[in-house]
Amino acid sequence: MYMTMSLNFSKSIRSLRSAFIQLVCVAVALGVPSLSNAEDAKKMNVVFILADDLGWADTTLYGHTELYETPNLERLSQRGMLFSRAYSNSPLCSPTRASILTGQTVARHGSTAPQHHLKPVRLTASTMPKAAANKKATGVKTATRLDTALPTLGKLFKGAGYATAHFGKWHLGPEPYSPLEHGFDIDIPHHPGPAPAGYFVAPWRYKNFKENYPKEHIEDRMAQEAVTWLKALPSDQPFFLNFWQFSVHAPFDAKEELVEYYRGKVDPDSPQRCAIYAAMVHSLDDAVGTLLDALDATGRADNTVIVFVSDNGGNMYNQVEGTTATSNAPLRGGKANIYEGGIRVPCVVVWPGVAEANTRSDAMIQTSDFYTTLLNGMGIEIPADHHVDGVDIAPALKGGDLDRQSIITYFPHSPPIPDWLPESIAVHSGDWKLIRLFYGGENDAHDYLLYNLKDDVGETTNLASMYPERVQDMDRMIEAHLQDAKTVVPLPNPNFDPAKYKAELIGKAKLKPTKLRQ
Repeated sequence: MYMTMSLNFSKSIRSLRSAFIQLVCVAVALGVPSLSNAEDAKKMNVVFILADDLGWADTTLYGHTELYETPNLERLSQRGMLFSRAYSNSPLCSPTRASILTGQTVARHGSTAPQHHLKPVRLTASTMPKAAANKKATGVKTATRLDTALPTLGKLFKGAGYATAHFGKWHLGPEPYSPLEHGFDIDIPHHPGPAPAGYFVAPWRYKNFKENYPKEHIEDRMAQEAVTWLKALPSDQPFFLNFWQFSVHAPFDAKEELVEYYRGKVDPDSPQRCAIYAAMVHSLDDAVGTLLDALDATGRADNTVIVFVSDNGGNMYNQVEGTTATSNAPLRGGKANIYEGGIRVPCVVVWPGVAEANTRSDAMIQTSDFYTTLLNGMGIEIPADHHVDGVDIAPALKGGDLDRQSIITYFPHSPPIPDWLPESIAVHSGDWKLIRLFYGGENDAHDYLLYNLKDDVGETTNLASMYPERVQDMDRMIEAHLQDAKTVVPLPNPNFDPAKYKAELIGKAKLKPTKLRQ
């Protein structure tokens, strides 16, 4: 098994390390079943690229060309299928990451908030007994580690003879809950935190992992490490490469030359007007291009599935140089709430022989679907005792419709951000979306927000009072999933004081200023 190694001693040490990687990759290949027979020869490689906090409007994929430049994501899209209704399982990172690796909703696996870098170790969620007097619901105490007993993607691919590697952000727990314990042969930079250690541009603060040159960008380095690993593998060795970028999460810094370039493009009247953020998106896109170039150069592109998606919507609550980091318009809200801006995300899937090149799908998919889809597509059996919520989206990839009744988004937290909501859960069904606000009504009854996204993608008009039967039908979908998943849910707050409750503040909050690198 690989261990993360320091690259800061000397050029000779770095050379030895590269040679060591190649030797171990050969050893891994010798230890897996022969790929000479026809069945094994059909195994396809998988590259899973996960962006962090990249909003639906933060690329040129959906027509937002005023500021951002993402030619490599466009290049990726031209090779596969672009999804216009892709959703993360949560408006925050760790819950979605757990859903990707397990195929389960947040309501089932219990990682409801990104506290996986903190010291308390909890493998399950629990109900909080009380809350502040201005809250109607108690909230939920999240799991803080991804249980190693779960059959994660890394474990199942490794068990099927794939070489596995994780590069970039993890945020599902330090050792003994790191990628190394979840089926990945290597983990670089082996960092358990919620963001880059220090900054994106070196000097960094990773333990046992240093920059190769001054002002090296972490995404450039991650792409370089991934390519080195990939090129060292034998050509007939199938692989699962987890490339989970730190971008575009805070802290907000980028290459100086890119920031200056985008300052010259900013339109102060546009909702997308942050040069630093645009430069961060640029580096994210560059890393994608480096991976695509390597797949082409090694002749693996035609036998490799590529998934690109974000873990949640764009960050609307950090103030960067006097403006928001980004805007999810025309979607409402952003990271940390379950309005569309917080959970509708950019998504491209490249699957040679399955998804036709340069196509688009309006099918409603969710990040937990990739677990089922990838494993089914590679003929890897999902353990019978592991309950999976994600569906196989192969019919959509082949250009057809996806037969699904609904998707569930569970977020039993209420961080004070713009467009904030109390503890809530949402169900999408067709063009309709219902949000249940736990105990938000009178006498401990739930309150509801109902939107028709086809007519009102900005979620401006609550139709709950006009369609009470639809509210009841969709709420039954919510309750059925909560019961099936044995979900830990908020309770009525015994400390609630009506005099301190400010219903008019729902959907409003001040921006949080962000300290930038000096």
